[in-house]
Amino acid sequence: MNAAIAHPSPNKDLFRGIACGMGAGALWGLVFLAPALVPDFTPIQLAIGRYLAYGFLSATLIGRNRKRLMAAMTPREWVSLIWLSLAGNTLYYILLAAAIQMGGIAMTSLIIGFLPIAVTIIGSRDDNAVPLRKLAPSLMLCTAGAICIGWQALTAPASGSTETQLAGLLCAAGALLSWTAYAVGNSRCLARLDHVSAHDWSLLTGLVTGAQVMTLIPITLLFEPVRHPAPAWLAFAAVSVAVAFLASIAGNALWNRMSRLLPLTLTGQMILLETVFALLYGFLWEHRLPTIMETTAFSLIVLSVTRCIAVHQTYASNERGRVPAQ
Repeated sequence: MNAAIAHPSPNKDLFRGIACGMGAGALWGLVFLAPALVPDFTPIQLAIGRYLAYGFLSATLIGRNRKRLMAAMTPREWVSLIWLSLAGNTLYYILLAAAIQMGGIAMTSLIIGFLPIAVTIIGSRDDNAVPLRKLAPSLMLCTAGAICIGWQALTAPASGSTETQLAGLLCAAGALLSWTAYAVGNSRCLARLDHVSAHDWSLLTGLVTGAQVMTLIPITLLFEPVRHPAPAWLAFAAVSVAVAFLASIAGNALWNRMSRLLPLTLTGQMILLETVFALLYGFLWEHRLPTIMETTAFSLIVLSVTRCIAVHQTYASNERGRVPAQ
């Protein structure tokens, strides 16, 4: 039998994975606007609002499938869900929101923009991964784009004191480390959990994350102000539900689907799309066009992603060509 008939085209999975990654990036980029939309609320309060809504929506959507999903989960999977929910949701979002409020969207987007490099380097060690030397041009373009964004952020007028900017930078770096661990760990889990769908894994993550943030409620009641006028609470509730549904439910489901279709070396590049959309939304929010430096950064990032896709497409085709005929 001809090998082309016996084996599905890897390019089909590649393009489907890329489409899912683009959708996830567009939805996740909205997260960067949330702290700016409700600036009177602290990062912990923002995390509580978003992930309580995520947990409630997840419990509602699981519905009748609850018993089946619970039966399919082992203690190992629950442990994985606990630390993935912490690294990719609770801790990450608190650090991200704090970085945005103290350092601004541009600086935070810069730091998060280095996620692809970290994830791609880790993914290059996987079996049958694209060699790192072939990905070097794409990583260099990614680095150049991040440097352009950083230069723009550093030359822009500071919105706060030097100490505040430094604290924001440290929070952004912490968010970078936290989400790198999540991206790698989540891909590893999805690779071995073929009995749980990508959407169900997102909903289970929502349940665990919702339970985690409930432990933060006493902290915010003791140490943070909670007295806001009714319109502020309504805006907070609307932003929390919107971000929970769009970014957490839909965005996570798309990302999980993508993680099953693409290798880690390409998954890392897909994270860049979150940075692109976050900056685009930031420009719309600030009612301005990108500067020359920001336009250059966009161009470099797009080139980085397209270059990485082309390398993986060629590599997948070559690997398929080596499959012996049946």
